[in-house]
Amino acid sequence: MRKLFAALSLTLAATAALADTWPSKPVTLVVPFPPGGSTDSIARAIGPVLTKSLGQTFIIDNKAGATGTIGAAAVKRSAPDGYTFLVTSLGPLVIAPHLIKGVQYDALKDFDHVTVAVQAPNVLVVPEKSPHKTLADVLAFLKANPNKMTYASSGNGSSDHLTAELFWLESGTTGVHVPYKGGGPAVQDLLGGQVDASFQNVNTVFQHIQSGKLRPLAVTGSKRSPVLPNVPTIVEAGGPKNVDVYSWQAVVAPKGLPTDVRTKFTAAVNAALNDPAVKQQFTSVGLEIVANTPEQFAAFQQKEFARWKNVIETRKITAD
Repeated sequence: MRKLFAALSLTLAATAALADTWPSKPVTLVVPFPPGGSTDSIARAIGPVLTKSLGQTFIIDNKAGATGTIGAAAVKRSAPDGYTFLVTSLGPLVIAPHLIKGVQYDALKDFDHVTVAVQAPNVLVVPEKSPHKTLADVLAFLKANPNKMTYASSGNGSSDHLTAELFWLESGTTGVHVPYKGGGPAVQDLLGGQVDASFQNVNTVFQHIQSGKLRPLAVTGSKRSPVLPNVPTIVEAGGPKNVDVYSWQAVVAPKGLPTDVRTKFTAAVNAALNDPAVKQQFTSVGLEIVANTPEQFAAFQQKEFARWKNVIETRKITAD
């Protein structure tokens, strides 16, 4: 027993020492998408704050490809030593595993949760010249004209695509999905009136709503967006009850991260997210700070994983 207690004491001392000395070299934040997107902007906003608070450089490494799964797999294969983390959208963690065959990781088992950083509801928008003034107009048109109204998305399996699929499923209607290679082209054709509508992330189209070029009809959150206080939720606008959708970004680590390091890093990330300058940068465009605990994140991922699996299988959605 004395030997057992001695070994346990040495282990606890080593763990505490690791947390005290970590980080002792630069830390890499892998972003599984190209530079310039929402996920990349979050990593680049918190990186300098983490550098200041933890005393080591935080490097942003963009490993894009296969809807984020290449970067996620690279992090899964990394040593769980606190020097490689993944800053990702919901896609690689709760959507891509149901769409892409042969994903090189188990989204529920191969990562240690750190925190959900931010979230934002999607918003149903139509071009300024659209005849549809309200969600009721859209629902009436869809019911009278099945498979006539076109919905743009940033690609098959994207948050904006799956939100449309969920909306059709819950409202008993059908529309036409028009996938694009990225949010930029989708929004441009929406602005030009080449497509009828889209469920876009609030932060993506906020400037176009402000300018009047896009008309917001409803948001998919459980409550109104702080930056769109006059836009009703789907339920408030008379739509179906179960289209409560948020796009979100989060931070995870390779499985096996020492508990004390995870505790220290989670606290540092959440403090960075609530740094006044960082928080203002996010909330001004409609992103909402979450900064929750690893345990809350794990429970949330389980729920999201099951939900999108059901939508993808029910609607027979593929990545092609």
